[in-house]
Amino acid sequence: MSVVSGIIASKKANKAAKAAGRKQKKHEAELEKVKQSRQTIINPYSTTTDLSTLAQDLSGQMSNPFQQLGVATAAAEIQMEQSDIALANTLDTIRSTGASAGGATALAQAALQSKKGIAASIEQQEAQNEKLRAQGEQQLQQQKLSEAQRLQSIAISEGQRVQAADAAGKQFEYQAQEARTNADLDRASSMISQSMANKASANQAQAQAISGIGTGLASVGSAFARG
Repeated sequence: MSVVSGIIASKKANKAAKAAGRKQKKHEAELEKVKQSRQTIINPYSTTTDLSTLAQDLSGQMSNPFQQLGVATAAAEIQMEQSDIALANTLDTIRSTGASAGGATALAQAALQSKKGIAASIEQQEAQNEKLRAQGEQQLQQQKLSEAQRLQSIAISEGQRVQAADAAGKQFEYQAQEARTNADLDRASSMISQSMANKASANQAQAQAISGIGTGLASVGSAFARG
């Protein structure tokens, strides 16, 4: 009976060992497949581009608003014309009235001073208008330049943000996939270890069964010898 039991146990153990070996090979193939399918290591910043081209030279938008300031010559011309007219009128008055030269001179000087005041007022107004126009143009240019700089700064900042987000997204995807692959590798490796342990256990059981068969056969031989 011990011999028969040993033979049955040996066959069973041999069958279990072969099954464990097949599973081991299967899991080894799975492990190799996972290894071969591992993703290529990436550089998440490989698509980062140089944003310095967004920075433009804005000096072309600058100018000197005081460069084209004009000189109010019209007032001076009016002043000279009016002076001539005043002198001419004075001479006519002298001729027609026979007034003294002193009176004529005083009249001409009074007329001249009046025209000078008018001319000076006009000249001041023109100069003030030119100054105000220049100041307004200067403010407008400063505002335009500030706006251009603001938009340029936004473009560069937004470009940097988009590139950083793109790199972070690629890095996240890579790490997530790497974590899954490593989990598959760990699982396949664990299954291989389990299969190897099962195979070793089956081989040990088979060896014990064969040893039991030998012991049983020895007992049978001893019995026949005594008989």
